[in-house]
This record gives sequence, C-alpha cells and structure tokens, in this order.
Amino acid sequence: MRYELYYWPGIQGRGEFVRLALEDAGAAYVDVARERGNSAMTAMMDAKASATPPFAPPFLKAGKQVIGQTANILLYLGSRHGLAPKAEAGRLWLHQLQLTIADLVLEIHDTHHPLGPSLYYEDQRGPAKKRTIEFWKERVPKYLGYFESLVATRGGPYVTGRKITYVDLSLFQIVAGLRYAFPKRMQQFERNIPGLLALHDRVAARPNIEAYLASERRIAFNEDGIFRHYKVLDL
Repeated sequence: MRYELYYWPGIQGRGEFVRLALEDAGAAYVDVARERGNSAMTAMMDAKASATPPFAPPFLKAGKQVIGQTANILLYLGSRHGLAPKAEAGRLWLHQLQLTIADLVLEIHDTHHPLGPSLYYEDQRGPAKKRTIEFWKERVPKYLGYFESLVATRGGPYVTGRKITYVDLSLFQIVAGLRYAFPKRMQQFERNIPGLLALHDRVAARPNIEAYLASERRIAFNEDGIFRHYKVLDL
C-alpha cells in the first residue's frame, strides 16, 4: 500500500511523528502537501470528501480509509508495520503512552503560545516566559522523568523492552526538538535522563532513520513549528 500523508509542508509539527514511523518501517508514502500543495490537503478535509472527514492535519489516507489524529494514525501503523505489540493489551498500553506524549507536545507548544495560537508570539512574550519557567521547573521533570523510569525498568533498549515501537520514535523526536528549542536548558537537564538520551541515539542510528535524517525529506526545525527557539526563553 502507498500511503498518503497530509500535513503542512513547511514544518515538522505533529506530522513528524507519523513521518518517523513511516520512514522506519520503510513504507511507501507521499507527503501530499509538499508535492501537490495545501489545496490538495484542504480538499480532503471537506465533509463530502470521505465517510470519515478529519478535523485537522495530520491525517493519513490508507486505501479508502482516512485516519486522523497523530496517536490514532500511529495506532493504525504500529500493528501493520511491526512497531507495536501483537497483543491487544500491549497495543493499548502503547497508545496510552503516545497520548501522554501528545499531552507533552501541547505543553511544549504552549511555552511560546500560552495565550493561544491565534496570537503571534510577539503578542505574548511575557506570558510565554512565565509559562516556560513553570514548564522546565515542573512539567519537564514530570514527563521526561516518567519516560526515563520506563526505559530504566523495561529490561531492554526500548521503552517496552527489546523491540522498537512508534513510541520510541516519538521520544526521539521529543529529545531532538527540546534540544533545538531549549539548548541551554536541555543541556542542564540531560544529566537526569541518560536512558532517554541513549534511546535517542539508538533511534538515530537505525538505518532507515539515519538515511531519513540526512535526506531532504526531513524538514529542518524552524520557528513556525512546535519546537521553536527563542533565545529569551532559553535561560
């Protein structure tokens, strides 16, 4: 099957978590908006375009199915490409972890847009600085500490043990993104998460991921995505 991924063409964003799974699996896919423009993506969001029209990107077209929401897409791909356990209990556990990552992604976004996405960052600098301080003091230790404990206690190189899953790929993206957005803060915090750092490096060294990261398919981090580097926030 040749998948169609629909996401904004100029940013990694939430679509990157799906791209990493597709790339690691060696799945055939087209990044539709990057090749055909945004109009091809917005047309698919029309209520008449499919029986299950998505609310917003990212969404994936797999044959006649249209699947929205990052965690939901990964739930679908994971069982079909060896990136999730075969047992239902294991798949639900993995989905639970991905939903927790989705919560973290929202909090990362809110460090630079605490008053909402309809305002520019320049219109909310003060609240952004306040939110970022709280994020690094309270939220990062809670989230990354949780995943660090999982890596340390699963008895293998990955979060669920010996076999890689889409959650490992997503945690790679979290570490890489935080390093871009908050290089100083992340450098100070990294001593607390040796397991996650090793996981990041392990994922980066996988042949398909290594090739992807070196290719033009990997959009560079920038100040339009989830992970944004503002010097004033990285103190």
